[in-house]
Amino acid sequence: MTAEDALSEREKRWHAYLEGVAGGNGESLASLYDEASAMLYGLALRILGNAADAEDVLLEVFEQIWRSARSFDPARSGAWRWLTVLTHSRAVDRLRARASKEKREEPRRFDDWEISSREPSPDEASMFRQQQLRIRQSLNALPREQKEALELAYFSGLTHVEIAATLRVPLGTIKTRIRMGMDKLRIALGTRSASAVGQAR
Repeated sequence: MTAEDALSEREKRWHAYLEGVAGGNGESLASLYDEASAMLYGLALRILGNAADAEDVLLEVFEQIWRSARSFDPARSGAWRWLTVLTHSRAVDRLRARASKEKREEPRRFDDWEISSREPSPDEASMFRQQQLRIRQSLNALPREQKEALELAYFSGLTHVEIAATLRVPLGTIKTRIRMGMDKLRIALGTRSASAVGQAR
């Protein structure tokens, strides 16, 4: 199968998914998310340059798809084109809102920029390395399932839905693992903050 044929097959699938979503089929939305979310997230990230904002935009886009899939007309646009237009529009709106907010905020003085842009001192760099080590040690002490979910969420940048799909575990279970893991990390790091690096509680 050529690349063109593969794209054509993808378009047919996505047309079918969008028809299903228009009819209120949640499974169709999930299937579309599984296939398109990574590419749409990448587009949003390139525009916004911020992972959290890009993830928010992705969720907004799929909420909009759920609400307005009936407006998709395959005679006027391909599925991929329609999805990228939605994503681009949402991302640009968020970018403009962010710029407007930054304009309203009082700008920092020149001296502040000088301070914030300097290289960290040796003491600051050492403290940062110690903090990284404490986090890694606390993470390694978690149950395997919680550690795995947290690493995928915070080191690989996957969404909860993507983690559930990767691990083949229900979404609710993933959210519980991440929440419990974060609670344990907060406790561990809080109780060890005054201790020497590597010292057990």
